[in-house]
Amino acid sequence: MTDEWQGWREAAEQALYGPEGFYVRPGGPGPSGHFRTSVHASALFAGAVARLLGDVDEALGRPQELALVDVGAGRGELLTAVLAALAPEPELSARVRAYAVERAPRPAGLDHRIEWLAEPPSGVAGLLFANEWLDNVPVDVVETDAAGVARYVLVRRRDGEERLGDPVAGPDAQWLARWWPLPPDAEPGLRAEIGRPRDEAWAAAVATLDAGLAVAVDYAHERAARPPFGTLAGFRAGREVRPVPDGTCDITSHVALDACALPGAELLPQREALRRLGVTAGRPPLALATTDPAAYVRALSGAGEAAELTARGGLGDFTWLMQWAGLSSDAGPGPGAEPRP
Repeated sequence: MTDEWQGWREAAEQALYGPEGFYVRPGGPGPSGHFRTSVHASALFAGAVARLLGDVDEALGRPQELALVDVGAGRGELLTAVLAALAPEPELSARVRAYAVERAPRPAGLDHRIEWLAEPPSGVAGLLFANEWLDNVPVDVVETDAAGVARYVLVRRRDGEERLGDPVAGPDAQWLARWWPLPPDAEPGLRAEIGRPRDEAWAAAVATLDAGLAVAVDYAHERAARPPFGTLAGFRAGREVRPVPDGTCDITSHVALDACALPGAELLPQREALRRLGVTAGRPPLALATTDPAAYVRALSGAGEAAELTARGGLGDFTWLMQWAGLSSDAGPGPGAEPRP
């Protein structure tokens, strides 16, 4: 730890992924110890991913080997749950090859069927799924000065204090002009997060698929409604905290997924994506309570979990970016189809 002033991208990279970084520290609880994701909220989420994998399998013509790549895998919770959800389909399950992509060490006791990698495998066919990964790809933060000029925000790692640095230039300025334009007469203090590293990270991840579907799920915003003061935040132990890049908290910001999207991609809210995959929050019929009370209780519990996954103002506000690789978006039933009966 030093008093050196750094751009937020460099500071967050060290704080999250450097030696003793927040996400790679040995023995740490992983993301689940600090914030609640859809994966941790309900097994229904993993069930929906398993169903999506089945749809991708159909679109690919049921290949001999079907990849399931979880980018930003945490401690392998999603893959573990998806493999469990696939157990009733032994023919499909036997062809699935699961890859967890994560910078942290492999956790003890993880299912032996899950391969643990630092980078996505290349040349595979199947489903690449990145749940709350891109928001932890560090980016630079910029702010307008008294003259309305966008300048890089520099941060001191030990205490999170900030000051303005050089004007934004080069590829970053081009990205800002295209994807997060600030008015020419901008008032002081307007902020933006330059998502160019995320665009590049997503394009590289998609390129590892020879054929299949790549999905990124994150809190997001689009060009027509960027937040005027940015979204940089810190989280620790389930609470939002001041973002200090000292390695003791998560450093995150929402994602300009429309900038990440490659031609042919689809963007839609999580509540719609999950509805297509059969996750609905409808209450079971009351008559079931009389004929089969245990089934009624299970269905009621499932409806409550589905409601959390699809809630407005909560997890339902996540955006899904769905990108086919090596196939057209109408190649099979896939995620664009109505839920199967």
